Amino acid sequence: MQTALESFRLTVFRIVAERQSFTQAAEVLHVSQPAVTAHVKALEEALGVRLFERTNTGARLTPAGDRLHAYAREVYQLTQATLREIGSMNGEERGRLCVGASTTIAQYLLPRLLAGFLEVHPRIELSVLSANTEQIVAQVLSRKMDLGLIEGPPGTSEVRLENFVQDEIVAIVAADHPFASRSEKGATLAELASEPLLLRETGSGTRRVVEDALRKAGLALRSLRIVMELDSTEAIKSGVEAGLGVAFVSRWALRQSLSQNLRAIRVEGLEINRAFQFICPHGPEPEGPAGAFLRFARQFRDEYAAPS
Repeated sequence: MQTALESFRLTVFRIVAERQSFTQAAEVLHVSQPAVTAHVKALEEALGVRLFERTNTGARLTPAGDRLHAYAREVYQLTQATLREIGSMNGEERGRLCVGASTTIAQYLLPRLLAGFLEVHPRIELSVLSANTEQIVAQVLSRKMDLGLIEGPPGTSEVRLENFVQDEIVAIVAADHPFASRSEKGATLAELASEPLLLRETGSGTRRVVEDALRKAGLALRSLRIVMELDSTEAIKSGVEAGLGVAFVSRWALRQSLSQNLRAIRVEGLEINRAFQFICPHGPEPEGPAGAFLRFARQFRDEYAAPS
């Protein structure tokens, strides 16, 4: 996004370069794609060079574009530093913060955290991306976002990890499912293996944690009856309500109340616990808006104890 000191045309160019897509840049900037194209074309005409080559997969920087992008990044970083320093003179934090969160966290935990943070730091410009764990890790590694909040193993040692809050993943069934009436007994692992199973998509932190737990409990993944893969917890819950099968979801997704059509059940010999974690690139402690957000989250961590 644009800073108060940065040319909008240069901002458009920088976002297209980072996203390698005119369409995605338009979405990030909340303008039309023709407007993005017009700004880039005007910049090319002013400089007398082509900045991008259009490809089947997006937009690729030319050598001139690559050089301009390096300077555009420097301009952006300098303006961010300037805003932070001026803001600190008045005792307030300023600048831009880009946070990515795994879908479960983004849906059920992050809104309350962000609302409190912006109340304390109203001059910070906030951008939030919701995606699965694998995608968030990739965005943090490519420096397209300052911080990430993930719900599963990052799959790489290239990021710095910090636990935020604990979570429990539980099995859910429709209210009229035979397992729902068993109260404390729940289901056995063998019974679970015979049931149709709804899972999150590949790349989801929840799916990775569930698969690891089932494997450790002695259930071979190839023996499971996976009937559907869905890309959100709400879609999973709707599928279970409709009687499509059994699923695993975060306790956070059930925090407010269980639908009258859903029941959480126990599976004998299976407990799935995990930590939601902050990730950022290796290096010094984040400064500016990212550092302020981390400090705020640590301060209020106790308010986000795992729900029961």
